[in-house]
Amino acid sequence: MTDFYWEADVNPKNLENMTIAVLGYGSQGRAHALNLRDSGATVQLGLRRGASWDMAVADRWQPTRMESAVVGADLVAFLVPDLAQPELFHEIKPHLHPKATLLFAHGFNVHFGFLDLPPTHDVVMVAPKGPGHLVRRQYTQGCGVPCLAAVHQDTSGCAFESTLAYAHGIGGTRAGVVKTTFAEETNTDLFGEQAVLCGGATELVLAGFETLVDAGYKPEVAYFECLHELKLIVDLLYEGGLEKMHRYISDTAKYGDLTRGPRIVDREVRDRMKAVLKEIESGEFAREWRDEYAAGGKNYRQLLDADLDHRIEDVGKTLRSHMNWLNEPAEANA
Repeated sequence: MTDFYWEADVNPKNLENMTIAVLGYGSQGRAHALNLRDSGATVQLGLRRGASWDMAVADRWQPTRMESAVVGADLVAFLVPDLAQPELFHEIKPHLHPKATLLFAHGFNVHFGFLDLPPTHDVVMVAPKGPGHLVRRQYTQGCGVPCLAAVHQDTSGCAFESTLAYAHGIGGTRAGVVKTTFAEETNTDLFGEQAVLCGGATELVLAGFETLVDAGYKPEVAYFECLHELKLIVDLLYEGGLEKMHRYISDTAKYGDLTRGPRIVDREVRDRMKAVLKEIESGEFAREWRDEYAAGGKNYRQLLDADLDHRIEDVGKTLRSHMNWLNEPAEANA
């Protein structure tokens, strides 16, 4: 049975008595820091000079260098990009309190052993299931984003209590916190990105677009059918699962879904998904990505440039320029 935790399961004093060092002020870092501050925690913000530093000052922080921020902190939240964490950890390691809790928002480096973690620290994770701007917006509206929570190393014997307090501080217990493991969070997160949410979805969109255009249909019409309308379906799935999607699409669409969908995602596709999952579980993908990053990311940049050079991008930019609602100012996050 799934372990769910809510606001009633948290002792508020666990957060009030905690000094937290948040390292990084990107999407998740900014949301976590602001939510924790508003929840009553003492927060020290560690950053490098740059745009994020200026943004933090505008948000009424007094940021310091990473090494300074962790001094005296009861909990240190590593909210910088995955592949920047090993170097950062090496830099701040001498300045950590020996019993400080080390918290991550994704299990990548811990699960695959890319960090030299001393045995004196609790090592935990709180992973919101949404981007930082949503974590912040939901919090300010009195709601929250569900979180995954895990303990990798429990030296103190009460690591999960501090983990839950942190999740509570960013609003997670308002929507529910699911207890998991570093392995489960890491493997499922990477698989979801590669096979469904990013890799799978975008390749399906591009393949559909190319199929229609190659058959002689207008690129603009192909864009609408294969990319633009995807949001309508995803919103229905997000709001109410398969049941809500089927309730709001036509019978023709439903019949096509049920009879043709399995022909697109057939047994061979499912077998390739299993192969991708095995590469993740074995650490092959993690090592490949780490090596690519260490080598300067040349192949990564070439692949990204090729992806963004697709015809669908030019068609989309032209069409979206006439969709005034897409150019409305974004909601304030603070």
